Amino acid sequence: MVSRSLRLFVFTSLLAAYCTRAFIVNPTCHMRSSNLFANKLRTSESETKASKNDVSPWAEYLSKAVACSMIMAAVATSDPLTAFADGQTKEFRLPPIDYADKTRCQLKSSAMGQANAARDKLNDLRQCDLRGSQASGFDLSGVIMTKTDLSNSKFEESYFSKAYMRDSKFDGADFTNAIVDRATFKGSSLRGAIFKNAVLTGTSFEGADVEGADFTEAAFGLYDIRGLCQNPTLKGQNPTTGVDTLESVGCEFK
Repeated sequence: MVSRSLRLFVFTSLLAAYCTRAFIVNPTCHMRSSNLFANKLRTSESETKASKNDVSPWAEYLSKAVACSMIMAAVATSDPLTAFADGQTKEFRLPPIDYADKTRCQLKSSAMGQANAARDKLNDLRQCDLRGSQASGFDLSGVIMTKTDLSNSKFEESYFSKAYMRDSKFDGADFTNAIVDRATFKGSSLRGAIFKNAVLTGTSFEGADVEGADFTEAAFGLYDIRGLCQNPTLKGQNPTTGVDTLESVGCEFK
């Protein structure tokens, strides 16, 4: 699927080409229209009626200029397009939980590669108690978690591409060197969690409790870190590393 940014670039390029052709490449129409406009001010009412058919190029020029100006202004003043994490749009809907699956609440690493969160089965860990799990190096891309408890779990060098991890508990969890790309922690508790040297591009911490978390040397996207720096819970010190949470993000330099 073509990205929204690419579609916007193509649209503006075509629009610019159209305006250029209409007003620059074809200056004859432009000059004729301008002259007609000047003559219109100087001619009498009878002469204006006689030259009624010659006014059409000026009217066409004016309408094109107004249309191009309005569209280009709308594009220029619109908000920048951003890449959102999975589950951050209002239209996002989750499938029902399969409570009949007795093996559902198990951390399983994918063997298909993390790029597109490909799996042969939905990795649904909603409402599971998995405190203290050892999942370092696991590929958990595409995992779905809500009201899941993974407090004090180990996720060093694990993959969470396109992970849905909302309204869950990750207190004291260790994400050192993990790849948490295009994921969402919206509404989750991450108190005392460690994200040292983790990749957090395209990941949302909206409404998450990150007090005492350690983000030392973590990689953020510009849009993502701006949102995190506005989180009121970005304070305290990590109980394990002793690092100041606010300083570990480096908001004063962003």
